[in-house]
Amino acid sequence: MRFEFTEEQAEIKRAAREFAEKEFTSEKGREHDEKYEFPWEFYRKAGKLGFTGASFSEKYGGQGLGCIEACIIAEEFYRVDSTLAAILAGVGFAGLVEKFGTEEQKEKYIPRICKGEITCAMALTEPGHGSDAGMVGLDTKAVKDGGSWKINGTKTFITCGDIAEFTIVCCQTDPNASPPHRGVTQIIVEKGTPGLDVTSLKPKMGLRGAPQAEMAFSDVRVPLSNLLGQENRGFHQIMSYFDFSRTPIAASAVGIAQGAFERALKYSTEREQFFQPIHRFQFTQWKIAEMAMKIEAARLLTYKTAWLIDHKPENTRLITKFASMAKAYAAKTGIEVTDEALQIYAGYGYVDSDMERFYRDARILDIIEGTGEIQRYIVARENYREMNLPLP
Repeated sequence: MRFEFTEEQAEIKRAAREFAEKEFTSEKGREHDEKYEFPWEFYRKAGKLGFTGASFSEKYGGQGLGCIEACIIAEEFYRVDSTLAAILAGVGFAGLVEKFGTEEQKEKYIPRICKGEITCAMALTEPGHGSDAGMVGLDTKAVKDGGSWKINGTKTFITCGDIAEFTIVCCQTDPNASPPHRGVTQIIVEKGTPGLDVTSLKPKMGLRGAPQAEMAFSDVRVPLSNLLGQENRGFHQIMSYFDFSRTPIAASAVGIAQGAFERALKYSTEREQFFQPIHRFQFTQWKIAEMAMKIEAARLLTYKTAWLIDHKPENTRLITKFASMAKAYAAKTGIEVTDEALQIYAGYGYVDSDMERFYRDARILDIIEGTGEIQRYIVARENYREMNLPLP
């Protein structure tokens, strides 16, 4: 198994870093953070250069690249600025459309995602169901009524929900299913559909450039053709896609940790205490060493997972385990490194600085697309399974 990038991947890394450093500035990042604004200008530029369509098929205007390339782009963007890198959230779950959608659905949405013209979202979490969504049954119901799906319920914590052109809504369509997740179906609901009420969620701790929303569905009707994939297989579709999508999130955590680390490393040579730069103190050197080791370990785990996804897609159990390992460890690393970096900055890191923003933005990465607790449960379960032991 190799971890050295190919020439093409190295060029993608160079291009992503060059673009990010040219387009991202601390001033822009702070502005979008303060205003809770999605960076549309950058999103469209990223689309024109192929970054938003990196992982989509060339047939629909994408680049046809793999998970490794998606991780490279995520890491480089988050390294430069965690707020503006939120544009990657606008692409998000369009991959579900390409993987499970009809040809008509793919042609309708994917090319516009690749061009950076529209964003999308997925509505899974509900006020009463987060990590256990699907296992206890969803309160959002969809029933067939003539030629339509009729949807009622409430979804919350929907990233880009208030700016998305379409949202993939997870609904309970078989109330008698046992276990309940066997009755979950994914249905596409477009922006502006009658009966759909979208509320922006504020205030928000971090990643404010990627807005979050709550959606209320009151007799929302969409055509039966808006079914995504197979009826009552929505939960399985989500879980299979998470193996891919969680890995670039791990890369995002690596990127945000790397960006904070580089800033702290430089600042430690500039900040003076007791008549000398603080990098001459052993406790600072130990902080730097620990940060560097954690980042490198998280990076290797993340790219090993991406390599497995690209080269061993048939080994689904192993990929599931490593995707959860990568996300859990990298997210934890992002939190710990930004915390230590802020400590090196001391009071100046706590006020108007990139560091306090990086610190706030890193925290969500251990929650979205499965909390750290859920990831650790999956890792433990798969290890018991590999040893043919009773599952927990």
